Amino acid sequence: MKIAVIGSGKLGGTLGGKWAEAGHDVVFGVREPERKRAERSAENPDIPFESPHEAIVGSQVVVFAVPASAMAGIVETHADDLKGKILVDGTNDFGSAGMSHVDKLLTSAPGAKVFRAFNSLGWENFADPTFGGERADLFYCGPEDTQASKVVEGLIQDVGLRPIRVGDLEQVSIVDSVLTLWFTLAVGRGLGRHMAFKVIRD
Repeated sequence: MKIAVIGSGKLGGTLGGKWAEAGHDVVFGVREPERKRAERSAENPDIPFESPHEAIVGSQVVVFAVPASAMAGIVETHADDLKGKILVDGTNDFGSAGMSHVDKLLTSAPGAKVFRAFNSLGWENFADPTFGGERADLFYCGPEDTQASKVVEGLIQDVGLRPIRVGDLEQVSIVDSVLTLWFTLAVGRGLGRHMAFKVIRD
């Protein structure tokens, strides 16, 4: 799978590294690719840095892992490039009523398959997704499209988590509420950032 990870910070860098290890063709889309190449991280030595345009055009899946303040500009600038692709919004806009950029993606990139995922846990849990030998769950939502959903679930599994689909994009607020709970427990209650969730059923 050809994956463009827009952003190469803690979240994007961790996800990109996991997917490269799983055999995917990963590229980081960043504002200053030449500077990033010069500062290349030892953790991801073989993943190329390109401009967002170059990364998106050559990809099948685009995962957004950038600061919320940068998201609108990226989507508007590259709207034509995003059409028809699988788009995963992993950003969180803590300063707005809704934390996701799902609506922006839907209006800017007609025909794209938009998903909300990788936003509800701290990046540490993607780096190390097991707890006492148990694999944590990751909640996501998106269209009931068998092929696209399988792709997104595969990416979640390749990070080491179990995917739990909570519904279509009308359930974005449910996925985002998991982040609120995570922060409340991890930071507010002092349980620490290496903490995740598990659904248990008969």
